[in-house]
Formats: sequence, structure tokens, C-alpha cells
Amino acid sequence: MGVQYKITLSPWIYVDLLKVNWGFLFDSLTGVMLFVILFISCLVHLYSLEYMENDPHLNRFMSYLSLFTFFMLILVTADNFLQMFVGWEGVGLSSYLLINFWFSRIQANKAAIKAMLVNRIGDFAILFGIFLIFFVFGSLDYDVVFNICSKINKAPFINVGLSYTDFIAIFLFVGAMGKSAQFGLHTWLPDAMEGPTPVSALIHAATMVTAGVFLIVRCSFLFELSSVSLNLILIIGSLTTFFSSTVGLFQNDIKKIIAYSTCSQLGYMIFACGLSSYDVAMFHLSNHAFFKALLFLGAGAVIHGVNDEQDIRKFGGLKLLLPLSYAVILIGSLALMGFPFLSGFYSKDTILELAYSKYSTFGHFAYYLGTLSVFSTSFYSIRLLYLVFLSEPNGNRENIFMAHEPGYKMLLPLCLLCFFSIFIGFFTKDLFIGFGTNFWKNSIFIFPKSYLLVDVEFLHIFPKILPLFFSLIGGYLAFFVYSTYLTKFYSNKNHDFFKVFYTFLNRKWYFDRVYNQYVSQNILNLSYDFFYKSIDRGLIEYFGPFGLIFFVQTVGFNLKKNQTGSILYYLFLFIVSFFFVLFLILFFKIVFFFIELLFVFLVLTFFLINDIV
Repeated sequence: MGVQYKITLSPWIYVDLLKVNWGFLFDSLTGVMLFVILFISCLVHLYSLEYMENDPHLNRFMSYLSLFTFFMLILVTADNFLQMFVGWEGVGLSSYLLINFWFSRIQANKAAIKAMLVNRIGDFAILFGIFLIFFVFGSLDYDVVFNICSKINKAPFINVGLSYTDFIAIFLFVGAMGKSAQFGLHTWLPDAMEGPTPVSALIHAATMVTAGVFLIVRCSFLFELSSVSLNLILIIGSLTTFFSSTVGLFQNDIKKIIAYSTCSQLGYMIFACGLSSYDVAMFHLSNHAFFKALLFLGAGAVIHGVNDEQDIRKFGGLKLLLPLSYAVILIGSLALMGFPFLSGFYSKDTILELAYSKYSTFGHFAYYLGTLSVFSTSFYSIRLLYLVFLSEPNGNRENIFMAHEPGYKMLLPLCLLCFFSIFIGFFTKDLFIGFGTNFWKNSIFIFPKSYLLVDVEFLHIFPKILPLFFSLIGGYLAFFVYSTYLTKFYSNKNHDFFKVFYTFLNRKWYFDRVYNQYVSQNILNLSYDFFYKSIDRGLIEYFGPFGLIFFVQTVGFNLKKNQTGSILYYLFLFIVSFFFVLFLILFFKIVFFFIELLFVFLVLTFFLINDIV
């Protein structure tokens, strides 16, 4: 492994200095992403044949799934930033179509629009990053940019204390924040659960949400040259991990609990990139894809078996009725918790140990937030297992009696994912992050001084064992609380603090309320009151169509009064009008000439100042 292959199909865009070919790049990074995407996508397609068999629009659904996979393949195989952006926008479009698949549901419409709008913020940042890359490097090809980026690393950007590389890396990371649902741009991800369950498994396990992580790893050559962006990535990733895990503690929709766990695990991948451990981030990405797809498809099997119920408070007692689904979600939950010797254990614990071994303020900040997140992850995983399978039945009697296991088309993907969720971490650890491995070769760049895996082996036992301790404590506490004390705790009206705490987490730290009531509403009010009423309907219309009509009418009425019938008078008006029009033409030519001179002067001054500095 480690060999790079490039295939150029044809010229695509040749405009002046911009020369972009339609081509493909295959290396170790692309190979890992292709295996994960194609394998998970194949299983989701097979699973959907039974899950959606009674839907009258099955053909449209399968077409959308295939379109989504196609654009994801374009994204990961591109050999330049512009072609990557085509796949980037394509998966955004496909996610809109899939989330909004049941378009007759108002919540599905809202969720799809929300996903599209939130991702637009990141997409604008990606565009700015691409524009800046072309401005600085004169090319959009990965090979050209990554080979010469170190030569211009210290070139200042408009004398603001940051280099061009810093700004490029920050713009690219903001784009990754949108796709990978990082803190602040995360609100679309739980609402995307309005789509069919196979959609959730495909989007939130191996494809769209991992696109941001892939972009950062692909551009490791740029990010390694920007310590500012790496620190930003580390902080945002650790905050995302902690925030999402706490919000998942008291969610009641089975799919939203798993969605917030996805957001939390993406935070681990992102802050692993912030530690310059891109290989470990990819290791966790590949492991996470299997057990998260297992969790979503297992949840789909439960939902499918109990008449499409999703509220975990209305389940209970399904262990005996759905033993296969129970085993599937148990394996997925244990892998998610980082239970020893399952796939999640090898990658998640490695990330936490790397954060501690950085021995810096940011590193310890990420380590302790990540360790607290392990506790929360374990708590909500066991809470889900207990309320769905182990507690007393608490739902509709008809739904409970109708509970049934899935057929072979749904069962086969679940069994394969169970196998990979247990063993993939063990079998690929030495290949991906083992000492002396040459798997990644030139697809990932890490400065030798930033390579922390060597230090992990010499860590004290305390930081190694602490995440496991928190995981066991969180699982035990969830089982204890929900099996012995839950009813009394909820029914006691004196626990005001708990109610406030529960409401704060259940309402997602009030992010949606703040965005809806203060950000979105104020933007809409500003757009209507100022831009629409004052600018569009006021200034533009006054000096535009209405003003022009009024001017023509006024002039025409006055001219009508001056119809004297005298030829000499008409000739005089013609000569005056001719010279007036000639004067206007000369006046505007002189004005435009001076504006061009001023623009040239400003441009020359800007480049002269940069050269002097």
C-alpha cells in the first residue's frame, strides 16, 4: 500500500490561468474511504429493499440513495479542490432529497431546509478557501498545492498577523464544521432523523458527516503548517464531543439519541486531527462507520418491528420479543462505549491518550472533556438499552403484540455489521496506526515533532484507565437509576434542580431556540423592514421603475404644454437636447476615467505595501 495513482479523464475548465482537469486520485486515504462508503452503502441498499418495500416511492428512494453514494465517491476520489467541491455540493443536495423523502410531512420539509441552510454556511467558507487557494497557488490540483504550500507558509495576509495558509486552513475547517456537524453548526444533524432510517444510517455513519473529517485529513499538508487552525480544531472538536454527549443523555427519540452520539464521535475524530493525529482520526472514522451503521439499522429493525414507534419511553420488554435486535443494539452500544476489545475501544481510547500525551493546556482540555463524554456516552447507551429492552412494557399493547424480527434482507446486513463492529478495530489497528506501518505513506503528512503515538506507550496508567473507569461508572449509574429510582425521581415535585437540568439538556442547550428567536428572526426582520421596505420597495423603486415612469410622465406633460407649432422653437429644443446629451456622455467618460485611475492606484499601493513588509 501507499502507492498513488492518478487518472486524468479529460480537460474540464481551461480559462486563462485556471486549468482544471476531470480526474481521479487513488491512494491509501481514498482506498479506506472507498471501502467504508461502498460497503456500508451496499448494506444499506440491501436493508432498504425490505425496510421500504411497502412504500409506493421505493424506486425514487433507491435512486436517491445511489445518487448520494455517487456524489460521495466523486468527493473522495477527486484530485483537485474544484472537483471535490462538486461532490461536496452533491452530497448536500442528495441529503436534502433523502431527508425530505416523505415530503408530505411538514417536519421533514423543515428538517431538509434546515440541513441545506446550515450547510450553506460551511459551503461559503469552502468557496472562500478555494478562491484563496487559487489566488495564492495559482492552481487547484492537490499535488501542486501540497507540494509548494510550505514555501509560502509565512506569507502574511493583509498584515493581520496570520499567513495565507492560516486563513486557508480556517476556511476549510469552517466548511468541515458544517458537513461534520461541529459545535455551532450541529443543529441540522438531529433534525435530519426525519428521513427514513436507512437514510440516517447512510448519512450519519459512513458518508456525509465524515466528509468534513476526510477534507481535513486530505489537507493535512496545509493544516500542519497552521498551528492556529490546529488549536481551533482541537477546541471545537472537544467542545462538540462534550456538548453532544450531554444532550444525548435525556433525549427520548431512539434515532436522535444515536444521532447525538454520531455528533459526539465526530468530535473525537475532529480533535484527533487537531492533535495532528490524522491517521488515528481515520482509524476511528472507519471503526465508527461500522458500529454506527449497526446502531441505526438495529434501531430501524426495532422501529419496523413495533409499528414505527420511536419514543423509547413507549417501549420496554422487547428483549424476549426481539432477541436478535437486542443483540445487535447491545453490540453496537458496547462498541460505541469503548468496551474493551470491541472496535470503538481501540480508536477512541487512543485518541484520548494522544490528547493527554500532548502535555499542553489544549491537550488536557480535550482529554478531560473527552473523558467526561465517555461517561455520558455510556450513560445514554445503557439508558437506551434498558428502556427499550429490559424495562417493563410501557407502550401501546397492540404495538407490543405486533413486535416481530426483520427478514433476511435486513438481517444479513446486521450480522455483517456485528462482525465488523467486534473485530475491525483489532484487525486494522496495526495496519493503520501501528509502529513502523507504511500504510498511509504520502497521503497524510505529519511533522515528526507532532507525531504523538510514540509517547502514548509511555503514558502513566492513570490517563489510560480513567476513560474505561468513567465508561463503567456511567453504564452502571444509568442501569441503577433507571431500574430502581426512576419513577420516584420523576414523580417527586421537589427536585426543581433536576427539572431545570433535564430541561436544559433535553432542549439541546437551547441552541435551536436561540437560533430561531434571536438569530433567524432578527435576520428576517432586518430583511423585511430595512432591505425590502426601505431599499427594495423604497429607494430602488423610487429611483427605478416608479421614478422613471413619474419622470417620463412629468416631462411628457410639460412638453405637451410647449407644443406651440413654431418650427424654429422645435429646432431650438432639438439643438439644446443634442448638446445636453453630448455633455452627459463626456462627463461620465471623464468620471469613469478617474475612477479607473483611482482603482489602479489602490491596487498598486496594496501590492507595494505587501512587498515592503
